[in-house]
Amino acid sequence: MSEAVLDIKQWGNSLGVRLPAAVARAAHLHVDQRVRVSVEGDQVVIRPLEDACLTLEQRVAAYDVKRHGGEQMVTTQILGAERW
Repeated sequence: MSEAVLDIKQWGNSLGVRLPAAVARAAHLHVDQRVRVSVEGDQVVIRPLEDACLTLEQRVAAYDVKRHGGEQMVTTQILGAERW
C-alpha cells in the first residue's frame, strides 16, 4: 500500500494537499478526474467518481440553448470553400 505524510497548505480560502504520483497511481486517480471528498468519523475519505460516458442522445438532451449561447456559428456568408 502506498502512503505518504503530507503538509496541508493554504490555497486561496481553502486548504490543499498534493498527492504523490505513487499514491495517485495506487488509487487509480488521474488528472482532471472528479472525486468525492467526505468526512467519516475523524477521517477524510477521497473516492473517485465513475467517468460518465454519455450517449449522443444524452448529450443532445442536456444541451441548453440559453446556457450554451445557441448555434455555434450563425452566419449566412461563405467563410471558406464550402458550398451548400
